[in-house]
Order: sequence, then C-alpha cells, then structure tokens
Amino acid sequence: MSQPLEERLKVLIVDVLRLDDVTPADLADDEPLFGSKLQLDSIDALELVVRLEKDFGIKIGSSEESRQALASIATLAAYIRERAPAAAQPVRG
Repeated sequence: MSQPLEERLKVLIVDVLRLDDVTPADLADDEPLFGSKLQLDSIDALELVVRLEKDFGIKIGSSEESRQALASIATLAAYIRERAPAAAQPVRG
C-alpha cells in the first residue's frame, strides 16, 4: 500500500529542508509550517514550492497562494489533491 499523502509530505519537508533535528513523526498535520517551532523562512518556502511543483505537477502561482497552501500539512495535502493532474495524484490515505 502506498504512503498517505500527509506522511509523504512530512518526509519531503524534512528531506528538502534538511531538518536534522526533526523527524516526519514530529510534524502534526494541523501545525503551522511557518511561525512555529520549525522556524521556516521565505527561502524554505521557495525550496518547498519548487519541489512540490516538480513532484506533483502543480503550479503555485502567487506568494499569497503559496502562503495559503503551505499553512500546514493538512492544507498542503488538500491543495495538492485539488490541483494535481490525475496521473500525479497521490493515493489517499
């Protein structure tokens, strides 16, 4: 069985941002990604957007759209489910 989207996103975030002191299990689905214990910044957001666009075939158009999509793991998963092309759609978990 494939990994649920939220779990896949947690692994991706830890990997892309090289969060050495954080494991995917440390990330709650509804915890804010910015302004939280992760202390992510605009460069982190840019790195995430680039990777998400590549991995899921989505386009995040504006900084406001990015801010909304990256609010939490849950909002990011919902954003991807709404916009990813059918071929790139992750299996719901």
